[in-house]
Amino acid sequence: MRIVAIIQARMGSTRLPGKILKMVNNRPLLSYQIERLQQSSYINDLVIATTIDEKDDLIVDFCKKNNVLCFRGSEEDVLARYYETAKAFKADVIVRITSDCPIIDVQVVDKTIQYFVDNNFEYVSNTVDRTYPRGLDTEVFTFAALEKAYDEAVLKRDREHVTAYFYTNLDVFKIGSVRDELDYSRYRWTVDTEEDFQLIKNIIEKLYSENPQFTLHDIVKLMEENPEWFYLNSHIEQKKL
Repeated sequence: MRIVAIIQARMGSTRLPGKILKMVNNRPLLSYQIERLQQSSYINDLVIATTIDEKDDLIVDFCKKNNVLCFRGSEEDVLARYYETAKAFKADVIVRITSDCPIIDVQVVDKTIQYFVDNNFEYVSNTVDRTYPRGLDTEVFTFAALEKAYDEAVLKRDREHVTAYFYTNLDVFKIGSVRDELDYSRYRWTVDTEEDFQLIKNIIEKLYSENPQFTLHDIVKLMEENPEWFYLNSHIEQKKL
């Protein structure tokens, strides 16, 4: 079983353009995410799936410079971009990660993959039934399920959000959810706004030098030691489907 992590990435964010290459300690955010995911015990290959738009040449240049696999596809039809990437890299199983999650915890990723491997699901996530912070989002699904969605999904929502077709068609797909013992869903560790970036910058600057693979629990402890940080981005609303 060939497991390929696909990170969707583009420069054209509406609320914070160029966010994935914003610098913390002289390194772009995307490099932290890749470094963390490369520690996975399950992922065979990691691919950046970006767009054919010329502004995303910067992402391609980053990948070339850092020896990271890259694939270019549609900007709007992200489902097609995922399908074409998965097909090109011969994935049996896809781990979907979005590039706005630079401090994703590889232990959480591997827990989600393990749950998928141990059970007979077509799609598993820690996002539909959320107990993990936003920013640790992990989705795992079969290539066959992705191909079915690619062939059948017609709504703009389903083409843009890749996996929406899975969890809005519960009668079609076998779906599983990974939960944590505690509910950390109040935390927002994704990067979509300047306020989000400031929080992530604070976290990386405090934790990375001592332990580059800092975990969910390390971040929670840091947040509890700096309670004012929670309010940096607690007012930010996630975009709806």
